[in-house]
Amino acid sequence: MSLINFNKTVIKNLFSKPATRKYPFEPKVYPERTRGHVVNDMDVCILCGLCSIKCPTRAITVDKAAKTWNIRPMSCIQCRCCVDNCPKKCLSMDTQYTEPGSEKVTKSFPQSEKAIAAQEALMKAAKERAAAAAAAKATAGGAAPAANAAAPAANAAPAAPATEKKED
Repeated sequence: MSLINFNKTVIKNLFSKPATRKYPFEPKVYPERTRGHVVNDMDVCILCGLCSIKCPTRAITVDKAAKTWNIRPMSCIQCRCCVDNCPKKCLSMDTQYTEPGSEKVTKSFPQSEKAIAAQEALMKAAKERAAAAAAAKATAGGAAPAANAAAPAANAAPAAPATEKKED
């Protein structure tokens, strides 16, 4: 009886496609939600450091002075905490796994010139707004001090109505 079952298996395997892929010739296709390794888009990254704070293994370090973002791939557990907490959404999980190696390395990514220029423009605009607000406040303060004193009283929220307690 076992010979008949064996022959069925042999015939089935002869006429069906292989159960495995031909490894060196056909690369592995990973599913969409595979957690491979963390990828950072340094054109968008502002080096805020939230990813390094949220990383449970401390695999990510951010050096604001040197303007670099570093990751130790062999310490990363692909938990996705850094990706979920990034305010600029510059971090993502790639579907490919990290290449194996014989020694632990730290991958360092410098901040791009585009991101540095964007941050400097934002800082300049913020300083200009602060200077304009200070100038407007100084102008308003010197021109009509009595009007400024009355304005907070007029803009104040009305007092909450008093609640009465009735005793029986």
